[in-house]
Amino acid sequence: MKPFKDLDPLLHSQLRLAVMSVLAGVKEAEFAYLKEVTGATAGNLSVQLSKLKEAGYISIEKSFRDNYPLTQCSITPKGRKAFTAYVDALQQYINRK
Repeated sequence: MKPFKDLDPLLHSQLRLAVMSVLAGVKEAEFAYLKEVTGATAGNLSVQLSKLKEAGYISIEKSFRDNYPLTQCSITPKGRKAFTAYVDALQQYINRK
């Protein structure tokens, strides 16, 4: 019987997994959208985005739109690979026979 694959502890956090799930399906997402769709507070989301960025899983670009700050996030190739590996590992847990 094969041993269970390790789950990436960085992606095992509910909020970070939610962010990666959203970013895996779009080119980029604004901070406000991620906040709305995840139901996170601005402070918690900011901290979790920083952790994902430090790991190289996402990129964050800051700019201004109509004199208001705009933060846009996108998944990196490294992040996509890590997310895919995480989903594959979960599938192994679910489909284990």
